Order: sequence, then structure tokens, then C-alpha cells
Amino acid sequence: MAFLDNSGDIILDVVLTDHGRKVLAKGDGSFQITKFAVGDEEINYGLYNSSHASGSAYYDLEILQTPVLEAFTNNASSMKTKLISLSNNNLLYLPVLKLNENYAETQRHSDGVYIVAVDRETEGTDAAKTTEAIGIDANGVHVTGVIFGESFESSNSIRVDQGIDSTEISPKQASVMDGLIEDVYIVQIDNRLGRIVDLNGNRIAEDYIDDDNIAFYTVDASTGLVSNNSDDSTSSTQVIAGPRGSILQFKIASSLDLNTSTYLFTQLGSEVSMTDRGTGGSAGTATVRIIDTIVRVTGMVTGYSIDVPVRFAKTIT
Repeated sequence: MAFLDNSGDIILDVVLTDHGRKVLAKGDGSFQITKFAVGDEEINYGLYNSSHASGSAYYDLEILQTPVLEAFTNNASSMKTKLISLSNNNLLYLPVLKLNENYAETQRHSDGVYIVAVDRETEGTDAAKTTEAIGIDANGVHVTGVIFGESFESSNSIRVDQGIDSTEISPKQASVMDGLIEDVYIVQIDNRLGRIVDLNGNRIAEDYIDDDNIAFYTVDASTGLVSNNSDDSTSSTQVIAGPRGSILQFKIASSLDLNTSTYLFTQLGSEVSMTDRGTGGSAGTATVRIIDTIVRVTGMVTGYSIDVPVRFAKTIT
């Protein structure tokens, strides 16, 4: 990896992604480029100097001379923010994605992450009602922010809301969102750790798994994960201040490796102390194996993405 010197002629550096190279390698004539993406990850627009002594031709000189990374194929490290083209030149705001934690069942755990309990012992739904369980407290209540990754018996989930987050535009001005509503999302997750499921625990089929073991899911209304946000009120359950677009809501199932083995926890994780169910109606603490990761959600219309902090947990019994 290296930087391209951008101080002279404009350089166009284009490469195929890992998936594109895989398709090309088939050699069966099926390879055809249908989509591409451009981005500006390295650019600091704060360098725009509208008071440059040499005049307007020099306002963006520092930006144009900023060295940029050579293109590389690893999608796990490539563009997070993509450039888009819009026909409406009068837009003053663009929609964003925000985690909605205004519902009890979509809040994060007090540790600041969404925790996926990888087996029934960790959930607390096993027949023995394991006292080291972290998914059910001493009073038998499901713990906020713990997603049950095996039984799916908890209503806890992850919810992402889309829309224009500005108080300067009323939520009732829905027409502002014309052409900007995300009806399709791409969800990325480390396939070694878990998979994306709907709110009932039904598995969603992945598009493909790349060479970094990152699974890509394309989800829309037909998968049951995406719905239209028709609430145009100022309700306290909403996190988007202005016009709203769509809602993405899903759960995460633990992988078979995490469910049945501690190998990946040993290789990739660590151990922490957490509040457990305890005995006799009194909570205690338990040592829990964990792996921290992120789940990336990207809108297909605007290319806006958000990283969701996720922790896979397994009790030591």
C-alpha cells in the first residue's frame, strides 16, 4: 500500500474488489462490471481556504494536492463513505442512519455494546437455569441489550432509523425525502461469529462471504427487516428530528463455532466480569468470554453507513 502523489496530473487508479477478482477468475465470460464506487476517505474539506491571498483559483489547492491512497482490493479496509450523484441540486440536508435506542428492546447493554449471548447457558434459557447466565437477571427479567443468539426468545434487537436529522425541517415534510429513502440495505458481519436473522430468528440468506470471512447481506422489505417509518410526530421514540425514511431492524444469531466451542474466544477474545443471574433471587458476578466486533450497515441509495458495536459473550460454567 502506498500514497499517490496528487500534486501534478490527475491520476485514476482503479482495481477490482476481491469479489470482482473471484468472478473474473472463473473465466467463463460471465464477468461484467455493472457497478462501481468512488470515495473521498482521505480528503479533509476543512482545508478549503476561501480567504487565500492568491484568489479563488487557490481556495481548494491544498485539497487537490492531498496525497491519496492507492486503490486496494480488501473491502474490509476500503471505502466507508461513498460519493453519490443527485439530480436535485437544491438539497440542503442529506439523510443519515442512527441507532434507535428509544425503545427498551433496542437499547444497548450498559457496557455500551449490543451483547449476543451465544448459547442457552449464557442466555439463561437452558433447563438448568444456569446461575452464571447474563441474559436473564435474578428476577427472571430479560437484561437490556442482550440479544439471545440461540433461542431468540428475547425481544431485544438492533434498530437503525434513516432520515434527515434536523429540527429545521418538520417531520411532516415527507416530500423532502423523495428519492432519498433507503429501501435496500447491505449488512456486513464476521461470518465466523454470527449471522443476520429476522426478529423471529429466521435466517436471512447472505449474498456471499468474502476471503476475509465477512458475510454480505442485501436486505429489503421482502426479508422482513426493512419497513417504512410513517411516524411524522415528535414522539420521544423517534431519533430522527426531521423527515423520516425507513427502519432496519434485525437480530444476530451466534455461529455454530461460538455456540459449541471456546476456540475463537481463546484466539480472538478476552474475559470480563459481568452481572449474572445468581442464586436465590440475588445477582452475583461471573467471568464471561467475549469477542468484540462491529456490524456495518450501509444504505444502497445514499451510501451512508453506520458501524454497530457488537459483543459476543459466552459464560464460563
